Amino acid sequence: MTEATATARRSRITPEREAELYDAVLDLLREVGYDALTMDAVAARTRSSKATLYRQWGGKAELVAKAVRHNKPGRVGDVDTGSLKGDLHALTMRADDCEMEQSSALMRGLAMAVHGNPDLLKAFREHLIEPEMAEFHRVLQRAIDRGEVRADNPAIGFVMHMMIGGFAARTMIDEQPPTQEFLLSYIDAVVLPALGVPAS
Repeated sequence: MTEATATARRSRITPEREAELYDAVLDLLREVGYDALTMDAVAARTRSSKATLYRQWGGKAELVAKAVRHNKPGRVGDVDTGSLKGDLHALTMRADDCEMEQSSALMRGLAMAVHGNPDLLKAFREHLIEPEMAEFHRVLQRAIDRGEVRADNPAIGFVMHMMIGGFAARTMIDEQPPTQEFLLSYIDAVVLPALGVPAS
């Protein structure tokens, strides 16, 4: 099969139908977890054929990674408020507290699955981690170009670690879900000072 033919076959699913499928996958993940989720269950839930799912996504790992990616509110690189603080705050405000709590629970379950599943780790790196890191790099590069952050600041390479760490640690340490208020305070108290940017 040529690449053009494969692309044409994959494109038969409309964006609306694709969104429905991704929503169903996330619902199933919340209900049963990654290990118990099957392509048969996705096919039944979405009234799809299993052959269509495999043709479009290749397997469970890629389907799950793309569903999680699709569920994220917009692209990091699309935010440009004119300041790094404004950008990080705007990114945080794209998801409300309820959405953050759902995302936190989902990601905790998937983090366990990633450690025991090389295919899922590969799919997550390809569809989530690497694109997100590239987009954050563009946000930081704009801050460097504006003179807000020094290009040799050693914290630049750890911004994603800090952001993910704050999000994940909120539940583990405080036994509370992440909220906009908490994350905005965390950005001002931890991330911006590490980058040499005044929070006020």
